[in-house]
Amino acid sequence: MKCLVTGAAGFIGSHLCRRLLEEGEDVVGIDCFTDYYAREIKEGNLRPLLSHNRFQFIDQDINGIELSPLMASTDTVFHLAAQAGVRASWGVHFSIYTRNNIDASQRLLEASREIPLHKFIYASSSSVYGTCPELPMRESSPLHPYSPYGVSKLAAEHLCGLYFQNYGVPTVSLRFFTVYGPGQRPDMAFHKFLKAQLEGASISVYGDGTQTRDFTYIDDIISGILAACKRGKLGEVYNLGGGNRKKLNTIFPILEKISGKRPIIDRETTQKGDVPHTFASIEKAQLELGYSPNVPVEEGLNEEWRWIKALYA
Repeated sequence: MKCLVTGAAGFIGSHLCRRLLEEGEDVVGIDCFTDYYAREIKEGNLRPLLSHNRFQFIDQDINGIELSPLMASTDTVFHLAAQAGVRASWGVHFSIYTRNNIDASQRLLEASREIPLHKFIYASSSSVYGTCPELPMRESSPLHPYSPYGVSKLAAEHLCGLYFQNYGVPTVSLRFFTVYGPGQRPDMAFHKFLKAQLEGASISVYGDGTQTRDFTYIDDIISGILAACKRGKLGEVYNLGGGNRKKLNTIFPILEKISGKRPIIDRETTQKGDVPHTFASIEKAQLELGYSPNVPVEEGLNEEWRWIKALYA
């Protein structure tokens, strides 16, 4: 395949590019290096890819680049580019989310209308569920985003459905649940927790720690993306969770075990947009994609801990 990966310098995007290259695919990656976190981290993600003769990188904004020539030689689109962050999506910053998450998605979909694509894989988020009354969250569960970020991701997901229904663009949307592992963004909880452990600093915990998350290791997510590319039904939506739903408070003994240091916890008030629970039903993905996450949280955190130590050495 000739693959286009948007957000190729990001956490998930760079892992996906690496796996695609390992499987013999040709990959064009595009990323505009938004300032949400340090550019040097993204450049570090890219570095192993740039020497590969089947990888081409484009440092451009999807909203500014001429997409038709790029799309003409593309078989499969993996659209992972997005402005991340629940807590940063309020107020004046929301225009960044509409531009990078909605406008950019619409431009890609529009450019895909006349191209005989194999698949258009869209990376959605568990944030589309918000304060969902159902646990586990099924693809058919009510969608009540609890943050502007969640609204932007759901809007782009709806656009994928519309372009499939009206123009036959072969979209498949994947709802990711709390992805972690080596390369994780520095704004995400496990990255911050492990960095604090390394430095002997305190860990800020918003709320009482009884909130739960469905933690999904990066290798499992990448396997799910590739399974969706091969087997996903057009126009469908799939949850990709890790089967590792845990209370936040249960993570701290694991941190102590792998780092050899007792965590220093600072309790703070709950942040706007944070939901109390996420928990994916992955039955549909198991049945239709053959998706089978198998990395337990302690094993995955050990891998991220090794990466964190190397990153901040």
